[in-house]
Amino acid sequence: MLEDNFKNLLEAVLLAAGAPLTEDQILNLFVEEERPTREILRAALKELMADAENRGVELVQVASGYRFQVKQQWVPWISRLWEQKPQRYSRAVFETLALIAYRQPITRGEIEDIRGVAVSTHIIKTLQEDREWIRVVGHKEVPGRPALYATTKGFLDYFGLKNLQELPSLPEILNLENIGESVNQVGEQPQISSTELVAAEELMETVQAEEMQLEADADTIVIEMSDADS
Repeated sequence: MLEDNFKNLLEAVLLAAGAPLTEDQILNLFVEEERPTREILRAALKELMADAENRGVELVQVASGYRFQVKQQWVPWISRLWEQKPQRYSRAVFETLALIAYRQPITRGEIEDIRGVAVSTHIIKTLQEDREWIRVVGHKEVPGRPALYATTKGFLDYFGLKNLQELPSLPEILNLENIGESVNQVGEQPQISSTELVAAEELMETVQAEEMQLEADADTIVIEMSDADS
């Protein structure tokens, strides 16, 4: 059974999980005598990715593991399944998130120096507690020892990234001849321009607008995809 139907079993497990699964989590589903090797698992995952190329869903690897998700081209139709619209976030939220993503670890004061305005407690709460996209990773050794913020694994999962190296570089995003007037950042880190700040924010907002429409109850998604395949 394991050899003949392993891919089918693997697909069923990933669809039913409702969250990304690591290789270890998948392997631990099997008793020792029937557990496949890691090489066999990876080969099966690779084949499933290839099999999904002509389907409405795709198998992707994110920071927390592997998951099936609806392909972006079908999002406008899938989003009509739910009457409740996803929450929209302000420009300030995404400027703050973009700065943390690209300049982490970074303090709240440093973000405020770059943006030129205060970062409200509500913004930090939204990103840290409500969405769990950022977390405190330490404290800067200066008077007051302000918290240093960085992105979480949940941030990577939500935006479909395996690691921070997959974030598009600012030069790739911008491709501009004139960067604009630089805004000095506290400390010895490089300068970031106001144009770069807007570009990073717009990148995050675009990806968020597309990805947020995919959020829904995991069981409902499994049912809809199963109906589509039948």
